[in-house]
Amino acid sequence: MKKNEAPGTAKKGLFRIVFSRTGIILLLILVQLIWFLRFPYYLGEYLKYFYGVLIILEVVVIVYIINEEENPAFKMTWMLFVAALPFMGTPFYIFVKMQMKNSPMRTRLTELRLAQADYMRQDKDTVDALWASKSANANLAHYLSQRVGYPVYRNTQVKYFPLGEDKFRAMVSELRDARKFIFMEYFIVEYGLMWDTILNILKRKAADGVEVRFMYDGMCAISMLPYNYPERLKKFGIKCKMSNPMKPFLSTVQNNRDHRKICVIDGRAGFTGGINIGDEYINKKERFGHWKDTAVMLKGDAVQSLTMMFLEMWNVEERGEENYRRYLTPRSRTLRRELGYVIPYADSPFDNENVGEEVYFHILNHAKKYVHIMTPYLILDNEMMTTLKRVAKCGIEVIIIMPHIPDKWYAFVVAKTYYKELIESGVQIFEYTPGFVHAKVFVSDDDTATVGTINLDYRSLYLHFECGAFIYNNREVDKIERDFQRTLTKCHKVTLVEAKEQTLLTKMTGRVLRLIAPLM
Repeated sequence: MKKNEAPGTAKKGLFRIVFSRTGIILLLILVQLIWFLRFPYYLGEYLKYFYGVLIILEVVVIVYIINEEENPAFKMTWMLFVAALPFMGTPFYIFVKMQMKNSPMRTRLTELRLAQADYMRQDKDTVDALWASKSANANLAHYLSQRVGYPVYRNTQVKYFPLGEDKFRAMVSELRDARKFIFMEYFIVEYGLMWDTILNILKRKAADGVEVRFMYDGMCAISMLPYNYPERLKKFGIKCKMSNPMKPFLSTVQNNRDHRKICVIDGRAGFTGGINIGDEYINKKERFGHWKDTAVMLKGDAVQSLTMMFLEMWNVEERGEENYRRYLTPRSRTLRRELGYVIPYADSPFDNENVGEEVYFHILNHAKKYVHIMTPYLILDNEMMTTLKRVAKCGIEVIIIMPHIPDKWYAFVVAKTYYKELIESGVQIFEYTPGFVHAKVFVSDDDTATVGTINLDYRSLYLHFECGAFIYNNREVDKIERDFQRTLTKCHKVTLVEAKEQTLLTKMTGRVLRLIAPLM
């Protein structure tokens, strides 16, 4: 048993899940889902009338889907589901849409965005300077500021970490220097060396009077942490909560996980990237070979956006007013031109903006020489597929590094269905032979990069809460590209012959799963 675990918390596996509060919640959700799907069969003699109404409703729903302002891939999958299984598909689609349209979380996030607006105003001089440097990036800055409230900053140092263990060492050092507050928001938190080390620091800092807030995604309660873990941390003076906790009722909101990774110390330093809190992320535990992951640390003006992202998610289920002024980042008084421009940005499934994908599109569409990508998943919508192919066909070097040892077999099978078409268009695909790539990196033309939490799949691009940092004209972009080139030397290039010579079972499984990929 690890030293930070109370008796009984180290139980793992199916027994712990089934006989825990989380297990009961999952069982109740499953019972509701089964009842929902079998409801038509309980109608008995009225079934024939219900069937007639359902056929009419099915046609109405399909017409509605066709005219929805939504990604065509989602439309196609929903129409297939509704047409093939009208008894289940039609009422389930109506249920999902009603929940999304009337979600209290959507309303609350809008309120919080308005409350933060005064602290997220765009500095006009910064935008004017960006227009003079690169107008295309100024257009992106306008979109991110005006549509979702994330300004572009100067005077921000960036430090890139090519591995999880590098980021871990730096974060531990910064946490030890905390004097005012520590904010941490992570998708996965799991017992082990990494969490033990961080937790011991948080305990000491809380005892010293530092305000410590820690938030993790509610899915951790299924198999990683006890459901009452926030209460345990509160005994040490640590404010803790689960983001979007699992609740015993059927809800589509529970499908929108908090996939962000944010750490802010005193408003002066902030971290984001792909690295969660678990020993595999720092290669202290081997799960899928060597774990390749990346992160960035920001110091300076741009940290304020990471602070506001955290406070927004923290306050989703709170009703009191937050005193944002207590956590503002002190602004630099002198201009450091060599630091370029940084835009920390966040994505939400409730703001009607596909922010993460728009940033990726921007980098692809404005590249002049190359776009180099690292991603663990490759489950593409038509727009991203078309853009990658078009950019490669125009003579721009597009290279994608994927894992060679996947963490999810089904995601890897679906990814392989895109290989042939991409390679034929000139996109180069490499697989990281030592193990698993969890990094989410785009780097282009020696001057532009983004590092964050956003995978190239439907869940990250449309369904999850995500974040990242767009970096332009900062010297760390060169380090990101050099890390990409070093990683490339450890990769196997997938040939067109290999892409074509997949087994029949792999091809069939991938094609079937690709049909339902938007809902996976």
